[in-house]
Amino acid sequence: MATTQKILFINGPNANLYGLDPSGTYGTESFPAIKERCEARAASLGLELDFRQSNYEGEIVDWIQQARGTTAGIVINAAGLTYTSIAILDALLAYEGPIIEAHMSNIWKREPFRHKSFVSKAATGVVAGLGALGYELALLAIADLTGTRPLPAP
Repeated sequence: MATTQKILFINGPNANLYGLDPSGTYGTESFPAIKERCEARAASLGLELDFRQSNYEGEIVDWIQQARGTTAGIVINAAGLTYTSIAILDALLAYEGPIIEAHMSNIWKREPFRHKSFVSKAATGVVAGLGALGYELALLAIADLTGTRPLPAP
């Protein structure tokens, strides 16, 4: 395995409420449980994970800017800001490493306004609709893309 790579995992507005939504759109697993699950998966992949959540667009932009030159990749679920934030898009476009966009729900099965993601314009790849498992798959993808976890032979 290659050297440990630091990965920034950003969760946007209201992600801290996962597991509390009565509609079940985002599953029943709590945000702290999802964080623990991701930390365990990252450790198994040789990643150093910086798992964060903010309800503030400017703070997310600051984190992305600070990640330049200090992290090997970003996983981001910008949540509601996915569909509205040009500022997050611009910050991601200035980031030099791989970016995985992750969503707990399948955004293309939801309301039409969720079908256009600004984050996707900067993302290397997208994982959506698989709940917390999708977060783990996003970490697997970023490990492959950063060379932390070698791809299996064909």
